[in-house]
Amino acid sequence: MGTAVHPDQAAPLLPRAALLAVAAVLAVTVLAVGWVRMSGVDIHEPAGAVVEQRMLRFVDLPDGGIDVVDAASGGALQQMRGEQGFLRGVLRGLARERRARGVGAELPFVLSRHEDGRLQLTDPATGRRIELASFGSDNAAVFLRWLPGPHGDARPSTAKANP
Repeated sequence: MGTAVHPDQAAPLLPRAALLAVAAVLAVTVLAVGWVRMSGVDIHEPAGAVVEQRMLRFVDLPDGGIDVVDAASGGALQQMRGEQGFLRGVLRGLARERRARGVGAELPFVLSRHEDGRLQLTDPATGRRIELASFGSDNAAVFLRWLPGPHGDARPSTAKANP
């Protein structure tokens, strides 16, 4: 008859030293990330020079739409209708941060395209920057249309946009 091995005596799947090494690496990573976040060190890669820029205001409409307004001229660029998931998600996050800091909605956001191709939406009231292209080209195009230039018609319009 063969010898039976008691479950408590089975060999461990991973040696104890390997588990301790993994735990140490995770702990150092969590501490490093926490230190960077708490210290306020800017870890963003600097963007290239701005080649196009527009100051925008986003006004919620009673019917659930969003009026996109050129803050410099006060002219309406577009009325967005429908769900507008990505646009709403970005604006909701920025508005939440403004509320947390006690900042109102009067200050416009700055939409910038940089020479290195980056597309950023910046909130001067909070300092928050969103790299729009990191969400994919289709989502970035939602904002890109409001810059002057060859990407689309950024002139004031009464056209209604659907999702």
